[in-house]
Amino acid sequence: MDTNPQNDFLSSARILLHDTFGYTDFRPFQAEIITALLQKRSVLALMPTGAGKSMCYQIPALMADGVSIVISPLIALMDDQVAALRLAGVNAAALHSGTQPEQVKKIANDMQQGCLKLLYIAPERAVTQRFLDFITQINISLIAIDEAHCVSQWGHDFRPEYRRLSVLTTRFHNIPTIALTATADLRTRDDIVHYLYLQNAQIFISPFDRANIEYRIVEKNNGKKQLLKFIQSQGKNACGIVYCNSRKKVENIAAFLCEEKINALPYHAGMDNEQRQNNQRRFSLEDGIVMVATVAFGMGIDKPDVRFVAHLDMPPSIERFYQESGRAGRDGQSAISWLCYGLNDWVLLRQRIEESQASVEQKNIEYIKLAQMLAFCETTDCRRQYLLNCLGEKHNLHNKCDNCDNCIEPPTLFDATVAVQKLLSAIYRCQQRLNVGQIIDILRGKITPEIQEYQGLSVFGVGSEYSERQWRSIVRQCIAKGYLNIAIHQLALHLTPTAADLLKNKQNIHLHIPYEKHQFKPSHTQFFTERQEKLLNALRLWRRQTAESQQVPAFVIFSDKTLTQLVEYMPTTAFELHQIYGLGDAKINAFGEEIMAICRQFKNVQAA
Repeated sequence: MDTNPQNDFLSSARILLHDTFGYTDFRPFQAEIITALLQKRSVLALMPTGAGKSMCYQIPALMADGVSIVISPLIALMDDQVAALRLAGVNAAALHSGTQPEQVKKIANDMQQGCLKLLYIAPERAVTQRFLDFITQINISLIAIDEAHCVSQWGHDFRPEYRRLSVLTTRFHNIPTIALTATADLRTRDDIVHYLYLQNAQIFISPFDRANIEYRIVEKNNGKKQLLKFIQSQGKNACGIVYCNSRKKVENIAAFLCEEKINALPYHAGMDNEQRQNNQRRFSLEDGIVMVATVAFGMGIDKPDVRFVAHLDMPPSIERFYQESGRAGRDGQSAISWLCYGLNDWVLLRQRIEESQASVEQKNIEYIKLAQMLAFCETTDCRRQYLLNCLGEKHNLHNKCDNCDNCIEPPTLFDATVAVQKLLSAIYRCQQRLNVGQIIDILRGKITPEIQEYQGLSVFGVGSEYSERQWRSIVRQCIAKGYLNIAIHQLALHLTPTAADLLKNKQNIHLHIPYEKHQFKPSHTQFFTERQEKLLNALRLWRRQTAESQQVPAFVIFSDKTLTQLVEYMPTTAFELHQIYGLGDAKINAFGEEIMAICRQFKNVQAA
């Protein structure tokens, strides 16, 4: 007879997983993390977006006596997760600046009565003396700190208030704590352990690969039209996020997309707070919304059916790109990360680093991360393997993932040795005083007032066989390979020591030919029969109407993955409903009859 308590933990956890949340099995590391927490051990969990971080603390919270405290940085995330838990039959609540006084009293009473299982709370509120004094009288079962990378100034989203959370972990040192994040390099990881006093924590690092996301990167050549073409290829109901690097550009792109009949909304920190919140609410509640935003939008967004994330400007680091692109396809369904970039993006980001108030050490770190990001954009190897290597997972760059542009449509390489020699020679002969456009004009023999004094040089006109766009691509690739740099203030091209060695040794250099890749397959599932399309639309309409009546986002009712399985299997019995992903007992009790009635209509038609 098996008397191992760990097996008992997992057996009970699996029952909760299926009956409450409607999932059939754990994802990688979930079972191990749940077991560690139930054994009263603290945990640091690095898990990519969509890997199921919340389940790691929600199930232990339901299995343990008392209330679990969940630290979360954004109101939208807290409210969405609480709404989803309540629909699943779990008593949960959120405490933040938008919580009304009567709600605060009810939450306090529920905690004192022992009937609240999870309390989501903002970090700055969790460390107030009033809250700390209150919870010392409460049976606390677990502390979960989400987005834990915010504790580190070396992370990509440092928040000073996060460091104050150590008052929780030290005061309640006998209660298991779990710190969770999607991305953290080794230094950030060490900071999380240090500042949250998790020296004895068990560390779990889940694989970072998001196999369901297809990565596509295109060189910018009228970015607005490129973006429009991409979004139109995704179908009218595809939900997506477009990231831009400035507020002005967000407004401009959102207006442009609306003119082109795309249901687009802007979001940035400079907007009126009420309008910003209304746009975020519409994005959560409605189908087919495209949110055009700065980085101010997205952290903690729990919407699982985002089918694409488009970057119209280059992000400043691989970590930022990974986190933002990872907001697509959280439901495990096919999704697309699309990035449109140009040399001006890189120059602007370098200027921002130089003009920031950061320390020299911090600036050097950011320069390195930006160089890594440009190299990712310019690589001819598998995007996925390159990305995973940057995140600390060792992969062979020449392995094919068959789900990125370089693997689907491999770039064409050409012998660029002579072209690069011409470029480097032109920069050298112009005494490293000219910017990219001026150097290209010299190489192409284009006479302008700015370069009149250089017309007599032997390099004038030696590169006329390449277009301006081709030369810009060559320049970018040379910067990515470390042959060139650009002076921040004068924007002049400079040779690096590597370039000098290159000219002396006369190595052969191969670069890729610039062109736009044309795979525009939609990210979302396609149904191939008229009956399936009609059932899909009927279920989507029912989901939206039900969400509106419940005042929750549509994905809280059920996700696109559940929608797909309902269309595929057309369940008409309670047993069949229990086999559908994401439908637990509470949702089946609440909505099962209505769902089955819709499916019966189409199943009967099929049988006839």
